[in-house]
Amino acid sequence: MNLPYQTEPRTWDVIVAGGGTAGAIAGIAAARAGVRVLVVEALGSLGGTGTNAWVTPLMRNVSGGQNLNRGLTDELKVRLHARGDGATDANGNDNWFNPEGLKMVLEQMLLEAGGEVLYHTHVVAPILSPQATSDKPQAVTALVLHNKGGLQAFRAGVLIDATGDADVVMRAGAPFHAGDEDGVHQAMSLRFTLAGVDTARLCAFLGRHGQPQASPDFLHFWMVWGRKSSLEPLFREAVAAGVLEERDGDYFQGFSVPGRPGEISFNCPRIRADLNDGSDPWHLSAAQTDGRAAIDRLTAFCRASLPGCETAYIGTVAMMVGVRETRRIVGEYTLTLEDILDCRRFPDSICRNHYPVDIHSVKGGARLLHERDGAAPYFAPDAYHDLPYRAPVPVGLRNVLVPGRAASSTFEAQSAIRVQQNCHTMGEAAGIAAAWAARDHGGEVRAVDIPALQTEMRRLGGNV
Repeated sequence: MNLPYQTEPRTWDVIVAGGGTAGAIAGIAAARAGVRVLVVEALGSLGGTGTNAWVTPLMRNVSGGQNLNRGLTDELKVRLHARGDGATDANGNDNWFNPEGLKMVLEQMLLEAGGEVLYHTHVVAPILSPQATSDKPQAVTALVLHNKGGLQAFRAGVLIDATGDADVVMRAGAPFHAGDEDGVHQAMSLRFTLAGVDTARLCAFLGRHGQPQASPDFLHFWMVWGRKSSLEPLFREAVAAGVLEERDGDYFQGFSVPGRPGEISFNCPRIRADLNDGSDPWHLSAAQTDGRAAIDRLTAFCRASLPGCETAYIGTVAMMVGVRETRRIVGEYTLTLEDILDCRRFPDSICRNHYPVDIHSVKGGARLLHERDGAAPYFAPDAYHDLPYRAPVPVGLRNVLVPGRAASSTFEAQSAIRVQQNCHTMGEAAGIAAAWAARDHGGEVRAVDIPALQTEMRRLGGNV
């Protein structure tokens, strides 16, 4: 590093780079394990995809009708429900939540645990230990960060790269993969809400048009070209009238939001196909403008075509682009599609998953392995596969863990493990492991006793 920076006089046992879906949980878990923890976050709240990108509700991850992600995920849900920012529908789906409430809950949990958070702060570069030897990989001894105070180096025993894009690992020179075999990433989205919706009228309309709803409080409706959605004729009419563009029907999905009556959260619009790399600043910037223009079109469509939305208005536009996949580390183990389909078990398992391979392809359509299709072990209703501890352990770095969507996996496998509840569980495991590595093993994350980690996660309500 040749940049002029100052060294922060304090040190931490664990620094978490990125306070998003995995990072916030990792910080909470590490702080509860009794070590000094700092979470560094580029925006002004924790939660990342679930809060600042407004990705709600949580996608279900069940096997045999039971949630696979427990532990801190359960506590999040209990706290959200207690404040009216979470809800359970008549089918027992407890994954409905209000992103604004989640911001509050995550921050409270981190501070109650004794962790610290530094908002509006960006990772610039890692500082590395001397050159690695054959038996000892390099360590990240500090992170150079930038905020209103300028450039400063923050030191820690263990670093958790929860940036979602493996920014620290990449800048440390460790290997990574990105995109599919052609380097193309999954589609991005810019989520938004419509407020002022008469949900009772909208619910009745959907029921008359082939998408019956259980209640005006738990709406879920959708349209994708060529998938036999009952709303497709309305989209065709809107395209013909110039209200929508053809691509606005590539993916359209709306959900109710607990604690925000009369408001619908939309898992759309999809961003233009050539803007698919969430680690490219030009793609990200253009995605914001492309997404906002599409939001205006979709708002006009909803007002004109969906009863109950005539006087609706834009309530929220997410401050973060919804990014599904960018860089993936090369870890001590790389999860594959075959591991998922074969329901592979690992002795160092830290997470169980049964969410399907779900690729939102910019090449057209979406590749989705539905639970009822196929003969592989995965398709049994009580099936699941493991995610090993080795997947968040990057090759070439001895004191770094990478939980979340950037964990080591193939492009196909990543699309199954990237959902928020899996990121919670990976984050919880990484937080505990990082605390133990910092306290007992000089930062060596590979020295953590995995059976003891699994026992601790189970003691805390986990399912590993």
